[in-house]
Amino acid sequence: MRAEVIAIGDELTSGQRLDTNSQWLSQRLGELGIHVLYHTTVGDDMAANVGVFQQAFRRVQIVICTGGLGPTADDLTRHALAEATGRELVLDEDSLNHIRNLFARRKRDMPERNIVQAKIPAGSRVIPNPHGSAPGIDLEMEHDDEHCRLFALPGVPAEMREMWEQTVAPCLQRLTGARRVIRHRRIKCFGIGESDLEQMLPDLIRRGRQPSVGITVSKATITLRIFASGPDEAACFQSMVPTIETMHECLGDLIFGEEDDELQHVVVRMLRGRRETLSVVECGPGGLLSEWLSDVDPNGDVFAGGTILRRDEDASQLIDHAESSREQVIAALASRTRASFETDIALAIGPFPNSDADTAEPGQLDMALAFRDQVILKSVPFAGHPDILRPRAVKQALNLLRLTLLKSP
Repeated sequence: MRAEVIAIGDELTSGQRLDTNSQWLSQRLGELGIHVLYHTTVGDDMAANVGVFQQAFRRVQIVICTGGLGPTADDLTRHALAEATGRELVLDEDSLNHIRNLFARRKRDMPERNIVQAKIPAGSRVIPNPHGSAPGIDLEMEHDDEHCRLFALPGVPAEMREMWEQTVAPCLQRLTGARRVIRHRRIKCFGIGESDLEQMLPDLIRRGRQPSVGITVSKATITLRIFASGPDEAACFQSMVPTIETMHECLGDLIFGEEDDELQHVVVRMLRGRRETLSVVECGPGGLLSEWLSDVDPNGDVFAGGTILRRDEDASQLIDHAESSREQVIAALASRTRASFETDIALAIGPFPNSDADTAEPGQLDMALAFRDQVILKSVPFAGHPDILRPRAVKQALNLLRLTLLKSP
């Protein structure tokens, strides 16, 4: 069964407000085994609304729309639905009584313009709104021998979610027979490019494969998204097992976690399990490494703290190695930080090359890991889009620590 989610309002199309309703509704529809094919956002324009509804009726079986059910002149949903379906608006007395009682409980006079909220297209049904003045609309439409069911809900998230849980979801469960559900898992990878990683997977991302696998990248972290449908949640997750096993066999240590895991979560968990502590030093503007570690270890059980050296010369002055090479400086900083904070491990990163420089050769970023009786050095290219340079560099440092811990008892 195919679905479309429509979000209505100038505040959405203008970018003044983020549409979180469509995301939430798509997740709920997926849980019911209903495949969302389209997200549509439309402003407060009558012709545009009518066109969007008519298009949705032609291409899906389920439409969920939010917004435009208020009493003001720019709330066009009920009028657009009436025009799109060729039906007149009729007054629903029960809805009108509910709205009047709502205003009475709040000790306010009901404005005459609120009467319009009790009007629905002829032949449709009311979706009760227990705590709001905007009832929803449940409408069925036949188009070219295809049947479509539309549910119009308010844009206020709290009201929309309550109406979904109490009325819409049970209706869809009856409609679909709750025969299938859709579940997903996310596998997180780091340390390789997207296209190179895809080549390492034997036909897993082929279109039409079940369970299906998608791939996305965000600031150098690659996420493999596995989607499966089945009669229940357990069956969905069980069907994913061979695919996940194949991913681990093919990718090995490139996989670092699942679901909401980031590298800092994994590193802190590993260190906590080993009862080891960590300190860091960051050379240059930033502090991103310390920020991430502090966020996942707010009590400081693992992350003891860090130092941020804003200027390049501060590093040499701190360790009294003004004539040393970059590698010697960063190695000495890691060792000094480990001793200063009295931690088991220290991680040093920087200085960051000038990412604005128009040079043919990419800069090199140094990092060092003081671990037991050794210092591990690594240099990585510092080039790419400015938006990902620092996050990717910090992830490379965390990944160096992760891989070192994996190889060390």
